[in-house]
Amino acid sequence: MKKKLLNLCLATVLLAGTAQAQIQKGNVLVGGNLANINLGLDAPKIFSVDITPKAAWFIQDNVALGGYVNFGLQTAKNSSTTTSYGVGALGRYYAGSDVEILRHGRLFAEATVGIGGVNVSNGGGNTNGLNLSVGPGFAYFITPNIGLETLLKYNGLVGFGNATAQNNLNLSFGFQIYLPGQRTANKVKGDIK
Repeated sequence: MKKKLLNLCLATVLLAGTAQAQIQKGNVLVGGNLANINLGLDAPKIFSVDITPKAAWFIQDNVALGGYVNFGLQTAKNSSTTTSYGVGALGRYYAGSDVEILRHGRLFAEATVGIGGVNVSNGGGNTNGLNLSVGPGFAYFITPNIGLETLLKYNGLVGFGNATAQNNLNLSFGFQIYLPGQRTANKVKGDIK
């Protein structure tokens, strides 16, 4: 019993030590961002939300590549409904080390490229095609493996429809989980035995 408890404590310390390097090569980022959340209580009772789940793998320290899916909905009573969608690749670069002003925080830049669209139910302002975005963000690690973040991105959509291009500036908030890579997981499994 004592040996198992000692091994469990050792594994916890090992994970905590490796979690400080959550943005190192081989680790995985899983989470998402929320933007444009609005629940109107007065007329015209608008409801809107954008949800963007993400997954990325750190191909080297501070650099992650992966994918995203986006879904957005905006509707109001007695008005048209706007639906947005997107799917594509994303890249992230985390700058420097912990921010001096706020410990456990990292600045990053994110860029995406994919296929997307914005469609309005009454036929006005529809665009479907190439979706590009880029912008800076800040991640604050509330635990070694969980980050809260904010991201300010320029989004551009070019394609076909009755509007050939649309663009906006979007502020979103996210929640990311940084999982240890296979090498770390194997090391912990070996220490527990």
